[in-house]
Amino acid sequence: MADTTRIWTAALIVIGDEILSGRTQDRNVAQIATWLNVQGIRLREVRVVADDSQAIVEAVNALRARNDYLFTTGGIGPTHDDITVDAIAAALGVGVEIHEGARAVLSSYYETRGGLTEARLRMARVPAGATLIENRMSGAPGIRHGNIFIMAGVPHITAGMLESLTGTLEGGLPLRSATIGCWVAESEIADLLGAIERAHEGCQIGSYPFFRDGRTGANFVVRSTEQARLDACMAALGAGLERGGWAVYPGGI
Repeated sequence: MADTTRIWTAALIVIGDEILSGRTQDRNVAQIATWLNVQGIRLREVRVVADDSQAIVEAVNALRARNDYLFTTGGIGPTHDDITVDAIAAALGVGVEIHEGARAVLSSYYETRGGLTEARLRMARVPAGATLIENRMSGAPGIRHGNIFIMAGVPHITAGMLESLTGTLEGGLPLRSATIGCWVAESEIADLLGAIERAHEGCQIGSYPFFRDGRTGANFVVRSTEQARLDACMAALGAGLERGGWAVYPGGI
């Protein structure tokens, strides 16, 4: 049974020069954060690093030390610049080996696609002692080493790996959320937001301002692991805004 009182945390390292150069826009942060919430795990921090071994080692050792889980995306393909496995092995102080299960998966996948070349065999390399994360999309598996999850950078492949991990990680209660919007400058209701959050233990209120159609507004997202507390906080927030003379838009603007 999940420990519903403890908050389980995760960090994510997004690896790749193409992200930092702007050539590729990352979409994995949002999908991994959403998936983790459902597993009862909070994504606490994200770091984007280049295809640089020292940078990856430093990030891995820093983030795994202060989180329950660490995920990485990118750098596990067949080319020379795919160095994630080597860097994580160095961070862990272990060697790199060919995983025979991964070799078998790749050999089967490429049997009708030109065979298992030396380049493709690179995708069977893992930090010593690792297990595999199933990949139904493209053959090459992800890698798990303890509480480190080494995943593909291509978002739809990452999604498949997350699906195979669903329900396998220990976590707490899923984080629930609800949204309301209001045409108001958040500075006008900052005191109200603070007072309502303090009055509702176990709830957090996020304020997200915008400027649209020549008007200033904000959406307010209430988060809690308990539906009853979430509902009570949302009701109090809506009532407080309406008392101030501002119309409330359930679901946000």
